Amino acid sequence: MGNLRTKDLSKIGYHNDQLRSLVIGVASKNFKHHSKQQLLDLLVNIKNNPEAFLDNELTAKIAAKMIGKVEGVPSRSFELRDEPVYCKTYGGKGIEASAKRQMELANLLPVSLQGALMPDAHMGFGLPIGGVLATGNAVIPYAVGMDIGCRMALSIIDGSDGFVQRFAHQIKQALKDHTHFGMEGGLDMRQEHEVLDSPVFNELSFLRPFHGKAVRQLGTSGNGNHFVEFGEIELLADNILGLPSKKYPALLTHSGSRGLGSAIAKHYTQIAMNTCKLPRYAQQLAWLDMDGEAGKEYWMAMTLAGDYAKACHERIHANLLRALGLKALRVVENHHNFAWKEHLADGREVIIHRKGATPAHLGEPGIIPGSMTAPAYLVSGKGVSDALYSASHGAGRAMSRQNAKDSMTASAMKKLLANAGVTLIGGTVEENPLAYKDIETVIAAQHELVEIQGKFFPQIVRMNKE
Repeated sequence: MGNLRTKDLSKIGYHNDQLRSLVIGVASKNFKHHSKQQLLDLLVNIKNNPEAFLDNELTAKIAAKMIGKVEGVPSRSFELRDEPVYCKTYGGKGIEASAKRQMELANLLPVSLQGALMPDAHMGFGLPIGGVLATGNAVIPYAVGMDIGCRMALSIIDGSDGFVQRFAHQIKQALKDHTHFGMEGGLDMRQEHEVLDSPVFNELSFLRPFHGKAVRQLGTSGNGNHFVEFGEIELLADNILGLPSKKYPALLTHSGSRGLGSAIAKHYTQIAMNTCKLPRYAQQLAWLDMDGEAGKEYWMAMTLAGDYAKACHERIHANLLRALGLKALRVVENHHNFAWKEHLADGREVIIHRKGATPAHLGEPGIIPGSMTAPAYLVSGKGVSDALYSASHGAGRAMSRQNAKDSMTASAMKKLLANAGVTLIGGTVEENPLAYKDIETVIAAQHELVEIQGKFFPQIVRMNKE
């Protein structure tokens, strides 16, 4: 075996000191007859697919360490409850049976204390989109989701009625110049934000390799239903923002924590599944104990991802408003795909997971979008404990992406957009307006959860072109 050094391991992505020590120890004992290059090639393969190397006694220790199987932390097996915990469903007639079954399974977890299902609910991974779950001293990475801290942000702009139509050309150019969508690349100009200096990137060693990607992706948006759009918002009288009741130009964005959040979700879901053993059909809902090291680490990492998602929106809004010489009168924003420490009505402290659901505590502002042609609603929460202080995070999908693709042509979507007076930059038929539930029906189903403060109408929309 060639002389394997820590810097060799760093070059192939082994940045954790404990992991590097383990690798050098295992290599010197088990791989004496491998050349240095053979060994490095093997280590790259283990890093890319550690699960495939768990059954080989020579590589098992390295693979187990890679996916978070920490020696000294034994796995525990758990049985599900006989009966689900209390769960209130809103707008149940419009929710597919598969989403209800997913929610019921989550309500059978021994750590679950209460659930709620929002009217935009549809089937997801782990917890349904639109599912809300309160647990006791436990956090479920997959109930938070892959796009941690995905959020909405609304800037209400100081401008006159009809502004977007008058300056449509400049707005379209600004959207092309100052937004970026998709998995690769980033904006032409490097973005600065204090979130990039967070000590968590160094405190959690597995995050170090993702710092560079976080720098590149700052101020960008993802795929799917993520968007940046200009339009007009009509605020109602006596609104919670304290602004006069009239129409204002506005900028609305929807996106999340990009590659950073996805990496965190994968890493800690694997740890949870390794240490918390559930029946196979419920295994994705494995949790981390909040008193354990992994639970505390996940909470730090999740919080960082949420801060990063917020920073992305801040950069998008700042870049666009500056390019157009505009000023925001008010900004409203809120996470979904996140977990919070809160209290139930009886005073018990819990972890509330909102997978595609908007926080709606009493007086809390939130944004519930429809589709690229349907309005978004600015709302304030009514603080309903049965709903776990939540509301829907949008209209919710009525069709899978594949069904939407199969049932709509590009020319038919173009006609729909033209009839609605909406200009689309990018976008795909998978996100066509008919792929979503009717926003008016979804809002009506949660009238006891939120109070309407204003209505936003999209006019110029940018989405990813896949």
